[in-house]
Amino acid sequence: MAFETDILSNGIRVIHHHVNSRVAHCGLIINAGSRDEDRNEFGLAHFIEHMLFKGTKTRTSYDIADQIEAVGGEINAYTTKEDTCIHVSFLYEDYPQALELMSDMLCNSEFPNEAMENEKQVIIDEIQAYQDTPSELIFDEYENMLFQNNPLGHNILGDPDQLRLFQKDHVLEFMNKQYVTDRIIISSVGNIGMKQLVLLAETYFGNYKTAMNGASRALAKSFVRPRYKDMEKGTFQAHCIVGSRAYPYKHENRWGLNLLNNYLCGFGFSSRLNMKLREQAGLVYNIESVYQPYFDSGVFSIYFGTDHSHIETCLSLLYDELEVLRNNLIEDSQLQKAKRQLKGQATMAMENYENLMLMSGKQMYFYNTFESLEEVYSKIESISSAQLQMIANEILNPDNIGVLIFR
Repeated sequence: MAFETDILSNGIRVIHHHVNSRVAHCGLIINAGSRDEDRNEFGLAHFIEHMLFKGTKTRTSYDIADQIEAVGGEINAYTTKEDTCIHVSFLYEDYPQALELMSDMLCNSEFPNEAMENEKQVIIDEIQAYQDTPSELIFDEYENMLFQNNPLGHNILGDPDQLRLFQKDHVLEFMNKQYVTDRIIISSVGNIGMKQLVLLAETYFGNYKTAMNGASRALAKSFVRPRYKDMEKGTFQAHCIVGSRAYPYKHENRWGLNLLNNYLCGFGFSSRLNMKLREQAGLVYNIESVYQPYFDSGVFSIYFGTDHSHIETCLSLLYDELEVLRNNLIEDSQLQKAKRQLKGQATMAMENYENLMLMSGKQMYFYNTFESLEEVYSKIESISSAQLQMIANEILNPDNIGVLIFR
């Protein structure tokens, strides 16, 4: 699938995939998230994402939503540890309205005091709902174990007491430091020519001026001693994560670990751990593995929920499977099956145009280009059983594994 790139006069980068579709997707992806917060700013990146919807110099919060919804489109946003994104889906003839709206939100948001106070309570309710969901909470607590005393470890939503202290000057200071043009990507998938898209982007975003370079990012420490942590949460079901530090985005073994993750328990009912712990032993309802790369590090984790009385049995079965991967080569038939499966997932991800828009924007920041499907296929095909065994010995080494249990 062809893509085109360009850079606006102020340094904002643009990536576009032309597709013959009535529906278009466009996103403003800012490489600033919760890991860019100082200790007294925890939760601020996510708070700003909410506040960008609360009114500009010429629009109310209702006007912002109505601009797109009135023509049958959708607008949404999210914050991660490394990114903040506003994205819009709309009919392709409404590109000017979509770009103008996102520009207005970025450049002209007012952050009114009353709306800020109301939104703080909304987010506090979001935090409370999150704290009532141990299967989600455990992932953040686990990353906090792995990245001790580093902003990459703390959760995105922040703390209610800190949240209540935020004022407009905190918001503007963070945006001035982090929302700089060389960290902003306009990503688009739709039926519009690149020349016309860049002209519209220059019209609506070209006057956005910032410092050329944002505040430096605190890098993750190279190694933190893994821990075994057992926390009393009073849950009906026990929740457990086993995992370790993993490779960053640009690491040469990134696709190898993606493949190993898929094979182990990243996709489908036929994965090794799902068959072992659910289908054969009947000990879990849900078990999954996740590989999350970051700018300078990454996390590999295996999560399962089970009855309190089955925790040790599940861990023993899981460790047995990890040992098999460390000590044995994956059979060629299983390797080829895993490769076909991963290629299928990559293909379906790119056929989802909204997902393609978000994915290509993020790749544009890290690589200043986009991996085509052919390039992805080539990288997957080049992975050998010996490489997967080497990765298993690095990532699944018992000396590097940490365990977190909620019970």
